[in-house]
Amino acid sequence: MPLNVGDNGYGSVAGPGLSSSGAASSSETAALIVPELQFGDQDQGDEYTWRPMSKEELEETAGGPGWRRLRCYLVVLFWLVWLAMLATAVAVILTSPRPVETPLAWWQESLFFQLQPDLFNGTSPGSSDAVEALCDQLPYLKSLGISALVLRGLWVPLNDTGEHPATLPHVQHLFNESNKAGFKVVLDVCEVQTAEKSEEHAQVTHVIIIFYVYLIISVLVFSQYTLRFWLSQGVAGFLICDTDAAFTEKTLVQWRRILEEFSKEDEERIVVVKQTREALPSLKVSSQDLNVTLVDVVLKSVLPQSPRLPSDRQVGEAIEAHLQAPEDDTWLGWMVGSKAPSDLKRLLLILLMTLPGTPVVQYDQLEPAQGGNNSELADNTHTFKSRHSITALFKSLSHNRAREEALLFGTFTFLPFNKSSNASEDSSPPILAFLRSWGCVHFLVLLNVGPEARPLDPGWAPALPEAGVFVASSPMDRMGAVALDTLVLRPREAVVVKLFEPGSYS
Repeated sequence: MPLNVGDNGYGSVAGPGLSSSGAASSSETAALIVPELQFGDQDQGDEYTWRPMSKEELEETAGGPGWRRLRCYLVVLFWLVWLAMLATAVAVILTSPRPVETPLAWWQESLFFQLQPDLFNGTSPGSSDAVEALCDQLPYLKSLGISALVLRGLWVPLNDTGEHPATLPHVQHLFNESNKAGFKVVLDVCEVQTAEKSEEHAQVTHVIIIFYVYLIISVLVFSQYTLRFWLSQGVAGFLICDTDAAFTEKTLVQWRRILEEFSKEDEERIVVVKQTREALPSLKVSSQDLNVTLVDVVLKSVLPQSPRLPSDRQVGEAIEAHLQAPEDDTWLGWMVGSKAPSDLKRLLLILLMTLPGTPVVQYDQLEPAQGGNNSELADNTHTFKSRHSITALFKSLSHNRAREEALLFGTFTFLPFNKSSNASEDSSPPILAFLRSWGCVHFLVLLNVGPEARPLDPGWAPALPEAGVFVASSPMDRMGAVALDTLVLRPREAVVVKLFEPGSYS
């Protein structure tokens, strides 16, 4: 727009100190804010004038005096709506059903490792070399996530004072080192008949036989004294079989009273019973002076005892029977039990670490690192790589179990497959699956015990989320995201998939 548009325009702008006619004028007197232009009556020859609007004119232009009142009402209404939305959100969060974290005892959170001290270097039980070998392995076991040890082949006091000059100092040293490392120690005092039935214990040394003889005598005759002796040494619990003479209501009631004497708030002493029969009697006692559960943990074997290696179908049927078993109020522990085929060792390890309850891993499933045997490991590279792979899988599973509520105390849901669409006519077992859930987090565990690769049926579980991420797999070679409709399980493979609800990133 030209700066000088004539007299009938918006006015003229001259150079500094000059008017449009060239005469000097004072530019400082010009208004910096141009007021609204008010038009006169051109027919009557009125000229255009400039003046600011009055307060009344501004109020009339803005809608009248009620505009301020309306604006105040709108501001108040906005804050009321905002507060109402906030209160509704808080009420929804507080009233929505959510899982309540269950307080767990130390044995429910722990990962048990069953071993024999003399298995480290072939020394006899109770010798100083065996104890030192076990003490040297404690930091390694702790790094794997193990927090409780089940010891077999230990020693019992052989006289009234509870002293054994050859072994008691070694036992005390072992317990002291275990307590320093943060381990709980549970003594396996299961009767000798159980060990004799196992093929791997067919050639028991005379030392172990003598030990079990004294052990059975002490349990039958001096049970209360024996319990007090071991508890004073720092033992956290005892493991017995359901066929032991001590597995009676009268004896267990006495044991429970003694355990309560030595129990503390964070160091409760426990009794674990290994189930070998099909069913156990009632383990609860209610009386005037005692209202407790006599046994804290019922230990079950996934595989039945057998002198021969079980077939794929036998393993699948045994696992399926446990997955379909009704829920029990007693806290369960799980171990493999019988000798399993080597190609199913990783699959069974994943099963133990994901079942609800306490996993008890045996020494033949996960052998500790052997100190000073590098030359022997170098001679067998395949054995070393296999052991390292199992150790890495075990460490990954133990750490996931420790930090995931769904794997620690989440709900359990068995997911049956439609065998007509999933299983063939041969003897190959179908896929086994179950779900561990906590809130909106779900862990899907899939087990293919058979020798054939099997895809998942797209219509198998329509209520499940369709995608997830691999947490673990038995070959340790699956990583990243996965879609269930494209997942194919390889022969004798187990996988753990963390599923995600749509829109959830838990």
